[in-house]
Amino acid sequence: MELSPYVETLRNDLAVAAEAGGTEARALAERLTAPLESALRLVLLDALSAAAAEITRDLAPGSVDLRLRGREPSFVVTPPPADPTFGEPEAATADVSQRVPPDGEDGTMARINLRLAEDLKSRVEDAARQAGLSVNAWLVRSAAAALATDDRGGRSGRRAPWGGDRHTGWVR
Repeated sequence: MELSPYVETLRNDLAVAAEAGGTEARALAERLTAPLESALRLVLLDALSAAAAEITRDLAPGSVDLRLRGREPSFVVTPPPADPTFGEPEAATADVSQRVPPDGEDGTMARINLRLAEDLKSRVEDAARQAGLSVNAWLVRSAAAALATDDRGGRSGRRAPWGGDRHTGWVR
């Protein structure tokens, strides 16, 4: 997506507004144009980022990522999975996003810090790359699928004590 037409439109609008103020206003508008271009680009990127986050919230476990290439933003859309999630039986064909309501009343996005062992981190990155997803999109999809399994009673609420030999979870 090219931001230059929007920046140029604002520059022209500022010049038209300055014409009404006379020579001093026109000179001031010309001096402000260059610094405003950078600020306008940042504001537009913030707006696009907020829009991508809102779309991602509604599309989960799919996602929309905003990437910056040079000075121009681009969108990368990862649709939700069409197949049953992570080895679930075929009866689980309903979309994960319909089974897992967003947390909170308005479903706002939240940021968390996640610490992983280095080998687990590389395995997550490999799995995301194989799925053609960003790590974030892959983790969102995995968490939604795991919660959907819990909601259907697919896992027991009991947990093994620390150091136990019992393992639960899912594998793709």
